[in-house]
Amino acid sequence: MSTTTETLLRQAIQLPVNDRAALIEGLIISLDKPDPSLDTLWLQEAESRLAAYRSGELDAIDADDVFATLGKRV
Repeated sequence: MSTTTETLLRQAIQLPVNDRAALIEGLIISLDKPDPSLDTLWLQEAESRLAAYRSGELDAIDADDVFATLGKRV
């Protein structure tokens, strides 16, 4: 962590609780930026899977079976 970051952190910790919460929320929102190239890749993947399902290359699994299997692994 840089000196500037450490200084900011020390200052932020001294803020009232509501201000710290607002600061945290603002920082988290700033990290959540959409990436159009990833969106494009996910769209291609979804379309590919749908095409494979429709052509019979990919089988569907009932959601209840999936969740039951996942529940057994926990």
